[in-house]
Amino acid sequence: MSTSTPLPPSLWAATAPPGPRTRPLAGNVTADVVVIGAGYTGLSTALHLAGRGASVVVVEAAVAGWGASGRNNGQVIPTHPRFDPEQFVAMLGPEQGEAYAALVRDSAAYTFDLIRRHAIDCEAEQNGWIQPAHRPGRVALSRRRAEQWGRRGAPVELLDRQQTAAITGSNFWHGGWLNRDGGHVNPLAYARGLAHAAIAAGARLFEESPATALVRDGTRWKVSTPGGSVTADQVVLATNAYSEDLWPGFRQTVIPVRSYQMATRPVGENVRRSILVGNVALSDTQGDLHFFRFDRSGRLVSGGALVVHAGHEARLRRRIGARLHKVFPQLGPDIAFDYLWHGFVGITADRMPHLHELAPGVVAWVGCQGRGVALASILGREIARWLDTRSADGLPLPLSPLQPIPAHGFARRIARGMLLLYRWRDRRG
Repeated sequence: MSTSTPLPPSLWAATAPPGPRTRPLAGNVTADVVVIGAGYTGLSTALHLAGRGASVVVVEAAVAGWGASGRNNGQVIPTHPRFDPEQFVAMLGPEQGEAYAALVRDSAAYTFDLIRRHAIDCEAEQNGWIQPAHRPGRVALSRRRAEQWGRRGAPVELLDRQQTAAITGSNFWHGGWLNRDGGHVNPLAYARGLAHAAIAAGARLFEESPATALVRDGTRWKVSTPGGSVTADQVVLATNAYSEDLWPGFRQTVIPVRSYQMATRPVGENVRRSILVGNVALSDTQGDLHFFRFDRSGRLVSGGALVVHAGHEARLRRRIGARLHKVFPQLGPDIAFDYLWHGFVGITADRMPHLHELAPGVVAWVGCQGRGVALASILGREIARWLDTRSADGLPLPLSPLQPIPAHGFARRIARGMLLLYRWRDRRG
């Protein structure tokens, strides 16, 4: 693996199996499809296209999983963070709304199936995902979500306060709901495993090869890198929160929001057995999200958000340490963290993911909203089918026009301040 662009010193970088050995692009190559970005979306799309017999080249500015795909908490969640199925129907119409709901419903199960099919070593644990309610008033939200997803065949359970406490190992919450399809992975190991699988299927991956230009070349498209170029019939732009100015206005359609991740020292077995029983993943109903899961070594992996990045390490160690002790008092007051790192989540103005056809043969998606492990994995399958058939019929999301966010730089600053509003709402219930 190339090392000139080092990964951040995260738990995942310390424990993930190696990625494929690649080299930067040198010279000019041709393909049916060129994918820009070797995160979950790009790698899943490349894997599925290669499986359909297409010639695929993936160019990556750093190494596979370098961005959000290798830095997130690794929770595999089969829901949308903001909207429920009936809201999908209201926004997209009955047919497409239900199609998107079905895609989200199946996203976690599909991700774990993909991991098993390709024997990806990524600490995959499909033991369920729980969303507990942080206030009594939020129990109604849990009931609504369990009912709506349950009517659509999701394996969900509504939990009262006692059941929630029994699963979480904490009396912090007031109830909640559980989806048995969810779970967690080592996210960088999963990204590297997808890269191995895509290469085995026939895709070509060139790391340390940032795309510097995307232009028409007769009837085809040309993607340039510092060492060469790829000429292809079709292009997939899969850079999300790490997008550059390859296409006018595209980078301005998403707000990169910094997300901090932390991992404790390994928790003793007796205490560990009392927390997140059954090794479930957890993220609750707060805007200032509380989220927790264990890794294979018994480290509790959590994190948080800050309005201001300056001095983040000391502030997060205090803040999240106090949070962990409050939620799980059995951990004791002196909680030590072995790892602290951060990355960016892609958030759109309407909090929905978007599929774009930027020009004939150039497609893009953006806006994982913090649920990219499962959603990007299954969307790669859909994008591959779309490119192979050259038909948007049956896509679970509409092809939307590019709508850059006005005053994008100012909007990025405002987005950081929204955390204060979320905290105020969390206190009110």
